Amino acid sequence: MANFLSSLFKRASGSVIGVDIGSSAIKIVQLRRQGSRVMLETYGALALGPYTKMEIGRATNLPVEKVVLALIDILREAKTTTKVAGVAIPFSASLMTIIELPNVGEKQLAQMVPTEARKYIPVPIAEVSLDWSIIPRDQTDHDPGVEAVGGKVIPKTDILLVAIHNDTLRDYETIVSKAGLDVGFFEIEIFSTIRSVLDDNTRPVMILDLGAASTKLYIIERGIVRNSHTINRGSQDITSTIATSLNMPLDQAEIMKRTVGWSADPGQKTLADTIALTLDYIFAEARHVLINYQSKHNKSVEKVILMGGGATMKGFVELAQKNLETPVALGDPFSKVQAPAFLTEILRKNGPEFAVALGLALRKLQDLE
Repeated sequence: MANFLSSLFKRASGSVIGVDIGSSAIKIVQLRRQGSRVMLETYGALALGPYTKMEIGRATNLPVEKVVLALIDILREAKTTTKVAGVAIPFSASLMTIIELPNVGEKQLAQMVPTEARKYIPVPIAEVSLDWSIIPRDQTDHDPGVEAVGGKVIPKTDILLVAIHNDTLRDYETIVSKAGLDVGFFEIEIFSTIRSVLDDNTRPVMILDLGAASTKLYIIERGIVRNSHTINRGSQDITSTIATSLNMPLDQAEIMKRTVGWSADPGQKTLADTIALTLDYIFAEARHVLINYQSKHNKSVEKVILMGGGATMKGFVELAQKNLETPVALGDPFSKVQAPAFLTEILRKNGPEFAVALGLALRKLQDLE
């Protein structure tokens, strides 16, 4: 993607970069603060497929050295002017779950969580970096409590438990070090997405993130992750189905997916049916998650926000609205920053792909204040 903004803004020393290293592409966003406004300085995306002799849009598993090369390339192509950055850790490289523990106060919980975490983490606890936070309950959450010694009932609390393997962190530290970046933090991608596309909405919202290799589903309530689910199908599966059904090379199928996409036009019925074949399974899983959440918490999800590079496919919003019995909206992370008016439509269209990178940059700006 070309750098549209390199000559439009005056550079400032307070610039920061968000770096999202995905399975099929690296995305970067550079921001700076000007008074109370957040200014977009540059952004860019670089497909990783060609670095391993694969087609654009395909998920990859590159060695660290090639990821470093690709990151250096996109930083140069986007004409970034700062090394100060925040970097995302893929959701697939983490373990995230919600556990229930007695509500005994943070000091005692800090001792209990590592012991309880052993039940959920399939490797020795010493091999991971562990983090946790208390999820506040509202008045509609049923809490039967837990019986303690002497018959006293202690209320329970929900804990969001997150673990990342230390080897993963070391790989990312090597990547950013060799790329010359000054990284203040690593953050699991879902938290970056929440920051970039959600406001202070207290109602439950689902984020459906259609990536290349997988689709991630998150239910967010009051800014907190209440549920997460991964579907092992993504936008590259749509490309493969098109290639097989229409008997064409993968690179041509990728172009057709991006330029034509899904349409209700009878003249495109074969292509539309082919695309829907893969998405039917994803939408069925999403409906299942929505129904389970509603049943467990006795509350409905207000809307579904579509994110990820796959969400930019033509017709995806219409098809999602047709299949999900919940209002649907395309994520618009660039609405949180200032950019030239003539780029509004381009940024709105490409926004779902850059939500993680933009959310990282927003956090880094907050850290500098």
